[in-house]
Amino acid sequence: MHAWLKTAIPKLASLDIERSVTFFEQIGFTRTAVYPTAAMVTRDSVDIHFWLTTDPAIPKLTGCRVNVDGIDKLYAEFQLLDIIHPDDPLSDKPWGLREFSILDVDGNLLTFSAPITAPA
Repeated sequence: MHAWLKTAIPKLASLDIERSVTFFEQIGFTRTAVYPTAAMVTRDSVDIHFWLTTDPAIPKLTGCRVNVDGIDKLYAEFQLLDIIHPDDPLSDKPWGLREFSILDVDGNLLTFSAPITAPA
């Protein structure tokens, strides 16, 4: 028998911990812990952690995927905040996912996705 991986918690680079947490609060997350060089936020069953960096290039090279139920509702919610990545609006992808992306305040790419449902 092998070890079974259960969940993953992305750790995103942050140039300013408090600014990152505030951004994520604006998109519905709740701060769960904030330290000088790290922080944690949560929304529903998704946790995201942050680590402090002084290199502005790092967040622009990192990101995560978040699987969601109700992708169209989440997209509408984020459209109101004007944070949809201009190069990745909501669309059905050839790999079987309906998805869209946003950038956080430091440039981390967050892609939200759900399986494409078959027409009824």
